[in-house]
Amino acid sequence: MSTVHLSGKEIDTAIDLALAEDVSHGDITSESLIPPDLSGKASILVKEKGILAGIEVGGRVFQRADPSLEIDTLIQDGTAIQPGDIVGTITGSVISILKAERVALNFLQRLSGITSLTAEYVAEISGLTAKITDTRKTTPGLRLLEKYAVRVGGGHNHRLHLGDAVLIKDNHIAALRAMGMCLKDMVTKARENAPTGITIEVEVGNTKEATEALKAGADIIMLDNMTPNEMRQVVNMVSGQARIEASGGITLANVHQVAMTGVDIISIGALTHSFKALDISLELEPQTLKLL
Repeated sequence: MSTVHLSGKEIDTAIDLALAEDVSHGDITSESLIPPDLSGKASILVKEKGILAGIEVGGRVFQRADPSLEIDTLIQDGTAIQPGDIVGTITGSVISILKAERVALNFLQRLSGITSLTAEYVAEISGLTAKITDTRKTTPGLRLLEKYAVRVGGGHNHRLHLGDAVLIKDNHIAALRAMGMCLKDMVTKARENAPTGITIEVEVGNTKEATEALKAGADIIMLDNMTPNEMRQVVNMVSGQARIEASGGITLANVHQVAMTGVDIISIGALTHSFKALDISLELEPQTLKLL
């Protein structure tokens, strides 16, 4: 499955869409009130404990809005941050800073929230062999950035897109069983038709289905909403012949227990759909303001 590496082009595409959404009709407040030749410095201020992610993206927002703005990054992605920390500064046109402020903070707060939550899950299973992964339950248009944030938090990426791997889920199985196919038929057909070497994963809901998936030759068996006891039974039955993924209903309260069953992968949609954005703000420094 893919590893996410961000390119400048991918970052700029997401930023340009967000800026167009927010300022394509101008910033009527700033343009009506702020002198166009007013310059100054603003600090990006942390108000909540967490792990930073997206500082490059946030800085790039300001530069896309106004290339003359000077960005100084003080703290790098992946760093633990505390209330009062200043992670970066922006110097230049005050109108430009204010125009880009909300979009930059939206990226920074959300990516830092994902990274911080991921880091909590990773810490809960420290010392165990399971890996925390994300899912495709991401914000439309922001998948690359959100999966990047998961990696910053110590997690791993599951499928980046539908072309990454074969994942035979419940609805695939229901449709194909209605055509008279068993899991072995499905896995065989996938191997015949998918690109050579592609990973084939099968979702199961009980130990009987897991046994069928193993016999069918699945590379990964996904245990959907199974209890830790059931997971342990499947791990013992599979005995290393396939990788085991746990998915569904996994929280910070039970992730350690799940990891203790011996599963290889723990996928958690909440990393990218139920995170809490980290509280980060932008503050102008009054003493730096001056008319050019």
